[in-house]
Amino acid sequence: MSEDIFDKNDIQSSDKEAHSDYKPVDQGDETVKHQLSGMYQNWFLDYASYVILERAVPHINDGLKPVQRRILHSMKRLDDGRYNKVANIVGHTMQFHPHGDASIGDALVQLGQKDLLIDCQGNWGNILTGDDAAAPRYIEARLSKFALDVVFNPKTTEWQASYDGRNREPVTLPVKFPLLLAQGVEGIAVGLSSKILPHNFNELCDAAIAYLHGEEFHLYPDFQTGGSIDVSRYNDGERGGVVRVRAKISKIDNKTLCISEIPYGKTTSSLIDSILKAIEKGKIKVRKVDDNTADKVEILVHLAPGVSSDKTLDALYAFTDCEVNISPNCCVIDNKKPHFLSVSAVLRKSVDNTLSLLRQELNIQRNETLETLHFASLEKIFIEERIYKDKQFEQAENMDAACEHIDERLTPFYPQFVREVTKEDILKLMEIKMARILKFNKDKADEFIAKLKADIEEIDNHLAHITEYTIDWYTRIKEKYGKNFPRRTEIRNFDTIVATKVAEANEKLYINREEGFIGTGLKKDEYICNCSDIDDVIIFYKDGKYKIVRVSDKLFVGKNILYVNIFKKNDKRTIYNVIYRDGKEGFHYIKRFNVTSMIRDREYDVTQGTPGSKIVYFTANPNGEAEVIKVTLRPNPRIKKLIFEKDFSTINIKGRQSMGNLLTKYEVHKISLKQRGGSTLGGRKVWFDHDVLRLNYDGRGQYLGEFQSGESILVVHKNGEFYTTDFDLNNHYDADIQFIEKFDAEKVWTAVLYDADQQNYPYLKRFTFEQTAKRLNYLGENKHNQLILFSGEVYPRLQVVFGGHDSFREALIIEASDFVGVKSFKAKGKRLTTFTVDRIEELEPTRRPEPQEDMEDADTPETENDNVAEEDNEQMTLF
Repeated sequence: MSEDIFDKNDIQSSDKEAHSDYKPVDQGDETVKHQLSGMYQNWFLDYASYVILERAVPHINDGLKPVQRRILHSMKRLDDGRYNKVANIVGHTMQFHPHGDASIGDALVQLGQKDLLIDCQGNWGNILTGDDAAAPRYIEARLSKFALDVVFNPKTTEWQASYDGRNREPVTLPVKFPLLLAQGVEGIAVGLSSKILPHNFNELCDAAIAYLHGEEFHLYPDFQTGGSIDVSRYNDGERGGVVRVRAKISKIDNKTLCISEIPYGKTTSSLIDSILKAIEKGKIKVRKVDDNTADKVEILVHLAPGVSSDKTLDALYAFTDCEVNISPNCCVIDNKKPHFLSVSAVLRKSVDNTLSLLRQELNIQRNETLETLHFASLEKIFIEERIYKDKQFEQAENMDAACEHIDERLTPFYPQFVREVTKEDILKLMEIKMARILKFNKDKADEFIAKLKADIEEIDNHLAHITEYTIDWYTRIKEKYGKNFPRRTEIRNFDTIVATKVAEANEKLYINREEGFIGTGLKKDEYICNCSDIDDVIIFYKDGKYKIVRVSDKLFVGKNILYVNIFKKNDKRTIYNVIYRDGKEGFHYIKRFNVTSMIRDREYDVTQGTPGSKIVYFTANPNGEAEVIKVTLRPNPRIKKLIFEKDFSTINIKGRQSMGNLLTKYEVHKISLKQRGGSTLGGRKVWFDHDVLRLNYDGRGQYLGEFQSGESILVVHKNGEFYTTDFDLNNHYDADIQFIEKFDAEKVWTAVLYDADQQNYPYLKRFTFEQTAKRLNYLGENKHNQLILFSGEVYPRLQVVFGGHDSFREALIIEASDFVGVKSFKAKGKRLTTFTVDRIEELEPTRRPEPQEDMEDADTPETENDNVAEEDNEQMTLF
């Protein structure tokens, strides 16, 4: 459904006389207010309506603003197949457009840069760099062949007088293509704006054909500047939708990134400016930025030493114009009113309009052909019957008498004519020259009449099947011009980049415990950790209170600080182990909890909130480590055991608001660490999302396994390259991945390849991958080697089917494990056959590896090292 905005004709004044007869200004304040009210209700509304209807918003029928329509109309009038100076076109357009030459020139350049309707010659500027076009006197233009095919037809054009009444101009051009969606448009009027994104030429043709077939279709933007786009919230181009557009960034090496495509609406200059601003603010660490853009974008980003290229790539998306959000607003003029529509609705209206125009053209063509047939029939009879030789005709007293005689002679033949014979027809017969009569050939005349009748029959068939005829029209347009408009913008889902995770930790956080200050400016005080200026800091106090605050230069947070560190939102692996006393003389409780989200500057409490409560033991464990503590109680005659141990791993991890478990009812003398513990959370479960080509811990995509520290991921590409990575979420992966899984140095892989050095004979090899950050290739050094089959089965079976002159041979079944041994991935392998091979297929294995029994290790004594974590992985406070 469309949303209408009523124009001035829908607004009626309640008192017309009050707005037409204005009294002098000195009649008092009420009179002045009355005058202003009338001015705003009439004059301002007139102005707003004019700007909306005649300047800023495109029309639904042809997809053009008035200035664009007038430019194209002028170019059609000037068209002789040759280029015209843009200055000449601008001057000619001023006959129709009541504004200055500058607005016409700018609109013409924008039309030319869209590379659809106008064939340009000279320097028309650069949409990539933002460079302006040359002066109008230096550049030339003419209508493109596409424009001549789909935009103009004076016979189906509705005309109106130009602004000065001296010329005619089209109300709308008879465009038989969704130009509005192909070119896109942006305009701002009074209280109204329109922003329609450009779409792909071929996809518009396909969508039009699908609509005519009654099938569902979807349209998504496509930009000349390329890049990639996330359309998950496009909302069919309606108001409220948004698309995310990203530049195309690739890694040349670990020290250099290359930006080769930029987001829509940005230029290389504006993009580089945004990168430089991010560098100045310390968001990213870049050594220098080089702009090598010519006909294609090439911006080289050289990284500072020791900076992660993957993390910097994410930071470019997070802090610069390498990623932008665009909010479409599909507003068009229809029936002299602005409407808010969807992109699909615009396409449907455009296709309906095209069908109507094609029907009009066929009807006009049919009528013209009928007229030609009518006169051809008249001429044939007039000459064959030698009516011009009749005495009555030759001796006629005047023209009227001659016409009456011809009409009388033609009367017997009236049933052969397509319509009634008029006097104008007879007068036209009398204008036939004698030379034409002498050259008349009956056979040729009959052949011509038969052709005209066949043409009429074909037109009638098109009119009877107008939908199929329109489908053929779009098909022909796509075949003729579609190859010039490949999709430039890749459609894909984006991962959400959290700015705090990719911001460079370019600041150092300090604390002054005595005065109760923290901040990046306290450089003489105690150092806490590195941070960025957009981080949050979590603070625990000795009385059990805790809160998060923003990083700042110097901030008073209070005294009695127990623990300070950077807060990571949604971090479920950082576990806090706490023992607190409830009140001044209450019981002691033990608890384990995580803090995933908090409201900034709001105060929370680890304890039950009893006055006098105090934390007596605290550790922060980044991987859920659980230590063993020794608790010493104060001497008491009723207590037999003054010292006991407690293992934090026996305490369940609960929410931060939980009370915890009772540790002891008696007074505690001291708590000390007996033994550091390992993680109780197990390894990190990792998934790979093939849509966004990123790792995640949220269960999206392919499950890769549970990873401990130091374990790796194996990535194998279709071109034979492989490498291993860690399981950091900032890692980037390419789209041509063949296999990705947890790296196992013992796993045997099987590959069949054509060896280009050995006359393309097929070779079989079995090997293991090695752990390497550098990309290696298991297909060999010759880039012409071709992979035929790749398998991770332990005992793969292959079938070799012969072809060509050897097709009579029986297929060869091979057990790969028996045929060749396991060697290095660099080995050439063993040749399968020297006969001509049609195909090689993998069969179902006949045997599987025997399942290994789980070893019972419950009785195995643990060594001290099995439970000891790294010192840096745990922060501990004892009291």
